[in-house]
Amino acid sequence: MRPRDWIPWRPGRPGRFELGTRVIAHRGAAAYAPENTLAGLCVAYLLRARWVEFDVKLSRDGIPVLFHDEKLERTTSGRGELRDHDLAQLLTLDAGSWLHEAYSGEGVPTMEAAVRLALTLGLETNIEIKPSPGREAETAEAVIELLDRIWPKERPAPLISSFYPKVLEVVRDRAPVLPRAFLSFTVPANWAEIMVELDCVALHLKETSLDEDTLAAFREQQVPVVAFTVNDPERARWLVERGVRAIVTDRPDRIAEAVGELQYRRSNPTNLPWIFTWCGPKMRVS
Repeated sequence: MRPRDWIPWRPGRPGRFELGTRVIAHRGAAAYAPENTLAGLCVAYLLRARWVEFDVKLSRDGIPVLFHDEKLERTTSGRGELRDHDLAQLLTLDAGSWLHEAYSGEGVPTMEAAVRLALTLGLETNIEIKPSPGREAETAEAVIELLDRIWPKERPAPLISSFYPKVLEVVRDRAPVLPRAFLSFTVPANWAEIMVELDCVALHLKETSLDEDTLAAFREQQVPVVAFTVNDPERARWLVERGVRAIVTDRPDRIAEAVGELQYRRSNPTNLPWIFTWCGPKMRVS
């Protein structure tokens, strides 16, 4: 894969972190399609998102799949913890009906299938590694191995993010070409040390942790901040006006409009007519 020209942040040095957009579609486009599914990636594409974010965990037999929760119940027809199911079992689950009947039969995708689809659609990817407890290093290693095997040499590297320093440590040491971002629900007292130690290009923070004073301090130190998960247009506009680099959102269309970003217009994908057949009728805009 091709290294990005991003530079990790350091105290007194702003680094470089340019996404080319202020909007990242969360778990695909989670307001309109089942989260962490191939349909979600298609809908993000149809909404003209440039970047998509999705979560990766390991099945019991060590295969990276797209999934957020520890347990299956909220978003699938399954029961129990994902880590206790082999891939073959996960592939039998319905991961779409919980959101809307139009997505009945949508499955839990492998990371390989999701990455290949994103590459085909020209979507940039933020891969959040979300390991089950005790599987931090194992999950990071599996993601690295998969990307090393299938990611095109000419394509810029995907962004890797995680709440787990151990995950980012493994990525830093084993695949330094992959840019890294640290995730946190609050602003850690030692956030600067974490960013320096893990060579992070950005700090991804829950939007409720970002007030006027906090953002002013980050601007003064030129820290690239990404806010998650923001679905209110006014809040998104407020954050961007105060220096937040990008907004992770379930509603990429509405947030793009709110922050004054004209989503880039792709040429008509005549080589991909199937995307409209598959996802067009399913798209649930509300």
